[in-house]
Formats: sequence, structure tokens, C-alpha cells
Amino acid sequence: MNRNFNKLLQKKWDEGKFLCVGLDSDFEKLPNSVKNSSVKSALIKFNKAIVDATFDLVCAYKPQSSFYEAYGSAGLEALKETVKYIQKKYPDIPIILDAKRADIGNTNLGYTKAIFDDLGFDGVTVNPYLGEEALLPFLKYKDKGIIVLVKTSNPGSGEFQDLVVAKTKQPLYKYVAKQVSKVWNKNGNLAVVVGATYPSQLKEVREIVGDIPILIPGIGAQGGDVLKTVKNAKDSKNQGMIISSSRGIIFVSSGKNFAEAAREKAVETDNQIRNSLNG
Repeated sequence: MNRNFNKLLQKKWDEGKFLCVGLDSDFEKLPNSVKNSSVKSALIKFNKAIVDATFDLVCAYKPQSSFYEAYGSAGLEALKETVKYIQKKYPDIPIILDAKRADIGNTNLGYTKAIFDDLGFDGVTVNPYLGEEALLPFLKYKDKGIIVLVKTSNPGSGEFQDLVVAKTKQPLYKYVAKQVSKVWNKNGNLAVVVGATYPSQLKEVREIVGDIPILIPGIGAQGGDVLKTVKNAKDSKNQGMIISSSRGIIFVSSGKNFAEAAREKAVETDNQIRNSLNG
């Protein structure tokens, strides 16, 4: 099946879906009801339950690679099986690997083969620090979503991202947003990452990038406000957002009802997004 990230995402937006559930499935935090087996089996069982409980509410799923890489081959096999499960049972939902990859071009060739050709992801987060030339192996995948870090949600993001670039007299995050949207986006498959924890910067980036997608982490456990996020991030069509919540949804309950509890929280978040759009 030929999967195109932009087309899959647009279909979900047209359905009014902007919530991305992050499958940050930290084994240590998994409910005991799924931990009575191997790491691989537990991760797969947990992910399947979360996906089955939330599939009709989301525009995307986003596993964080570290929670799988931490367990070596077992974790990576669980990650691969999770992707296969979603693509087989819910083929219209795009899947993003939150990997924040960055390296020189030859190394990135290996990353692209692993992420797209082997694991089968539809999109990936990347770090712009090494420049466009180094990211060319990613950028050449025209059907994949290449999502570039611009203003991340963590408290210390300003250490470098807020530094003023002498060339433009603007903060670095604005310069990166401009480069990504105006220079690098030759195939129309780029997106940017801006944290919900920085609503004013989110608005500034939207004004710079136009209607390209913005992946927005930071709601839920990190405290980002949904109303401010939607107000500042929506594009000219009242779309353009991939609003991600991970721990705030998948770990709401540690009991046997974890999937049902995750769905309740996902419904609540989805309603907040919809109300914010209509408000």
C-alpha cells in the first residue's frame, strides 16, 4: 500500500480530528495487568489496547523511539509490531516516529532506511542543527512527513532556540521556521514542531510557515493550554494542527481499566480542541 503522510493527515483533518496520541509506552509505567509477560509482549499488548480505545478520535499516533530502544531488540520488535498493527487495522491513520534524528548525510541514509523502509513509519521528527544538506536523505522521501524541531516544549528550549541570529535580528526558532517553510520545503512534505507551552511563539511560527502542519507537544502532562494552542496554531482553513498528548492520556489509569480511562481522557481532550475551534 502506497501511504502518503500529507494525504492521510488531510483526511483526518477533514474529519475534524487534530489529536495525536503519543505512544510513549514506558515499560516501567505500564499497568501490572499487561506486565505479566515479556517486555515485547507487554508493550504490544498495551499499545494495541490504547490504539483500539482511541482510533476514532485521532489524526495520528506518535511513538517515542527511546521507550522502545531502551529494551534493545525486544523493544524495537514491539515498535515494529505496533506499526504493523495500526496500518493493518486502521490504515487511514498516519504514524509518526518521535526520534529527533540529526546527523551527517551518510548516517541519515541509515536512519531513513530503518525508520521508513524497515519500521514503516509515515513521518519522523528531525533536528535542524546540521542544516538542510545533512537532512537531504530525509527530505527526499516525498511521501513521508519530515517534521522539523523549531521551538520545543521543554523549559530549557530557549538556551539556544531563543538566541538572536545576527543575520536576521530574529530568534533562532523563527529563522529555522522560515528556512523550513520557505527554502527546504521543495516537496511540500515538511512540518514543524512547536510546543504548546509557548503559545505566543506558536502564533509567531504559524504566521511564518503559513499552512504547513505544526506538530504541537506539551498539552496534558506538560501543562499546555488547549484553547491557547488552537487559537494560535490553526491555519487559514482552521486546520493544520497535530496536537499531541502522551502521558496525559495513556497513563491516566494504572488499573485494568487503563484503556477505557485513556479513551475518556482522549474524548475530553478532543472535545476541548473542537470547542476551541468553534469558540
